Amino acid sequence: MELKLLNAQGAADGTVSAPETIFGRDFNEALVHQVVVAYQANARSGNRAQKDRSEVKYSTRKPWRQKGTGRARAGAAGSPLWRGGGRTFPNKPDENFSQKVNKKMYRAGIRSILSQLAREERIAVVESFTFDAPKTKMAASKLKAMGVLDSVLVITDDLDENTYLATRNLPGVAVVETSYADPLSLIHYKNVLITKGAIAQLEEILG
Repeated sequence: MELKLLNAQGAADGTVSAPETIFGRDFNEALVHQVVVAYQANARSGNRAQKDRSEVKYSTRKPWRQKGTGRARAGAAGSPLWRGGGRTFPNKPDENFSQKVNKKMYRAGIRSILSQLAREERIAVVESFTFDAPKTKMAASKLKAMGVLDSVLVITDDLDENTYLATRNLPGVAVVETSYADPLSLIHYKNVLITKGAIAQLEEILG
């Protein structure tokens, strides 16, 4: 698989041969969906809390006698049947939303996404992605020259402090090290820039 190579000025500078095992796979939509949903679920925290009938503050006195009123029988104002009563099956903060995905499936999902990005020509290679000073203007200028300033995920083999500081305030721009490239980010951003060193690391991680 040949990927477009961009020079330091953002212009096309030939192509780079990338491993077919990572960038030449068929797109498996069902697998990608499962991997992305599991990633989102595993990032979710249980922070909802509702009260059951034992936790709501109501008198336990019977609202009216059992028989003879013509009304439906009622035992307590905190009943789940009543407005303001406790929930029958309340959400609790310790709720676990995690979903299990095997490492083999997760890696296959990443390979499938990268292959589709390559087919759609939404991924490009750069020699490196570093800056001499932590200046946002420098990062914006470089990404604009490459035509990806509006939405781009940069995968680098070495994220130094200058690069992090120069890009953190740019909306629609994310820079991550190779091991932190997740499936959700890969499908979220319109473009992906990857360094040559990161390709070698991906080959080692994804096989």
